[in-house]
Amino acid sequence: MATSSDGSPCEQILVKLIAVVKHTQISGSNLTPQTTQALLQATNDYKNTLLQAKKYAATLPGGELNAEEQEELIVMLERLRDHKKQQLTELSERLSSMVHSEKMEVDSTASTPS
Repeated sequence: MATSSDGSPCEQILVKLIAVVKHTQISGSNLTPQTTQALLQATNDYKNTLLQAKKYAATLPGGELNAEEQEELIVMLERLRDHKKQQLTELSERLSSMVHSEKMEVDSTASTPS
């Protein structure tokens, strides 16, 4: 059986739950002090692993924003994106206008007799 040192607490949850189920099936209706103790130990291991996983999950980076703050951030980023798109559109129009103007000058110079 895997020990708690094998992987993160989150990975151990399923292993510990399977151990509880196995002890439940093995003991069935034949509860002896030994099977009861083994089931109790497996259940306690499972509970401890759940607590460790909860603590582990709480220390993971990210998730510091609540739903309202996340929504505000999303709106701000969408506005920033829209502003950048508008700036790119304006720049593209100016460049297109400059290129068109430059072409006209080249064409008029080429068609002007010397």
